[in-house]
Amino acid sequence: MKHLFLPNTDLKISNICLGTMTFGQQNSEHDAFAQLDFALERGINFVDTAEMYSVPAKPQTYGITEKIIGNWFKKNGKRNDVILATKIAGDNRSLDYVRDDMRYTEVTIRESVEKSLRRLQTDYIDLYQLHWPERKTNMFGQLGYLHEQPDWRDNFFEVLTTIQKLIAEGKIRHFGLSNETPWGVMRFLEESRKYHLPKPITLQNPYSLLNRSLEVGLSEVCLRENIGVLAYSPLAFGMLSGKFLNNQKPENSRLMLFPQFVRYSSEQSQKATKRYAEIAAANSISLTQMSLAWLQQQQVVASTIIGATTLMQLQENVHAFETVLSKEILLEIDKVQIQYSNPAP
Repeated sequence: MKHLFLPNTDLKISNICLGTMTFGQQNSEHDAFAQLDFALERGINFVDTAEMYSVPAKPQTYGITEKIIGNWFKKNGKRNDVILATKIAGDNRSLDYVRDDMRYTEVTIRESVEKSLRRLQTDYIDLYQLHWPERKTNMFGQLGYLHEQPDWRDNFFEVLTTIQKLIAEGKIRHFGLSNETPWGVMRFLEESRKYHLPKPITLQNPYSLLNRSLEVGLSEVCLRENIGVLAYSPLAFGMLSGKFLNNQKPENSRLMLFPQFVRYSSEQSQKATKRYAEIAAANSISLTQMSLAWLQQQQVVASTIIGATTLMQLQENVHAFETVLSKEILLEIDKVQIQYSNPAP
């Protein structure tokens, strides 16, 4: 397992981050404990969650993932062995059961931090992230997107001053963004520099062989501004495991259980996945190995967030990070990207 410092911090994280959004819906607490134990034993010290988890979000499961992680901390007393990241849900989605006011204000951020601390049974959060922009924006690279939000007010300064207070109080250590755009990242950086406020140290966005939209503008921003990318959905909801090839529809898979996540199962995504699978087979590695190894070799990625519904899947995913892709394989991968450009933004 490789470990590195998150930019501008003393937080030394594993290059693999355990994603937990299945805990409490697809995985029981017993399953979750087994995954957390396995991860820690293998040197994975970075765990990511969110107040709205598990996914898909619904009132009955709101906060359950954080509660499960908190119960795990209580059981084993290993809170200080883990770099813990969580997120606040914002406006822009219909999650009014989370808070009465879904905007990012000092009141709402404090409320969410306090609730997360109680559920997680800890007195500090290592990395606190905005789950998505409060404003309506083109988070997922949609072509022809129309920007409309007459009632949104610029609140970057208020968010950062609140984060500064929470850091001073010891409730959070660092701050990050998620599902953000280049403009949003640069606005946070502008306010940070101008008023000597905390800067975002991470950006958690989707990044995979089927979704390389991060490379259009965000990768340069992150490299030049020293922001670590936390890549999520590295296997595109299981599409890049190869289990959906040849029209297979495995029971209890995420794309079968939650068909609303259609971008990963589009015709273009299926065609690209087939080509990637052929490259992997020609080089005697699995598609999962190739997909995760490719991400690990991207300069901008600080850690890759992997999740699994079974311990066996998690073991396979972790093992994939031992693979190093040759220049020849990387060139073949880029040829597919040219043929099927970014099929699942």
